[in-house]
Amino acid sequence: MTNETENREVKLQRASIEDAEELHAMQIKAFRGLLEKYQDFDTSPGCESVDKVAARLRQDFTFYYFICIGQEKVGAVRVIVKKESINKRISPIFVMPEFQGMGIAQEAIRLCEELHGVENWELDTILQEAGNCHLYEKMGYRQTGRTEVVNERLTLVFYEKKK
Repeated sequence: MTNETENREVKLQRASIEDAEELHAMQIKAFRGLLEKYQDFDTSPGCESVDKVAARLRQDFTFYYFICIGQEKVGAVRVIVKKESINKRISPIFVMPEFQGMGIAQEAIRLCEELHGVENWELDTILQEAGNCHLYEKMGYRQTGRTEVVNERLTLVFYEKKK
């Protein structure tokens, strides 16, 4: 953590279509290690185009936020709130590698729940990433029993949080 980020609270800053390139660059960097590890070229956020990120930013049911400490953008989270669904969805959330392991994702999720309501959330993550699973379970998310094999290295596991 740099001096700028030490002892600062985590905040969410709403992203707009003008932020598409910056969001995309951060997402590619944040997911690079997982992409190399799992070779999930069809599903990884680390392979998405800037056009796909921009298209999501234009969706009326998508809320993209930069995760910030002070003025420094250290990650991002997308919240999906569709009128026809009772559940809100986090997809994706990421913290830049140099800021991981500091509780930032946990605080960002808490802030998303504060903004959009604490009940009825869902998300998925990589089953083989025990740290991710632990984070979500610590936050009150429970496995639904649904999994999806992406390839021989990677299985997605689905979570929900009801209140």
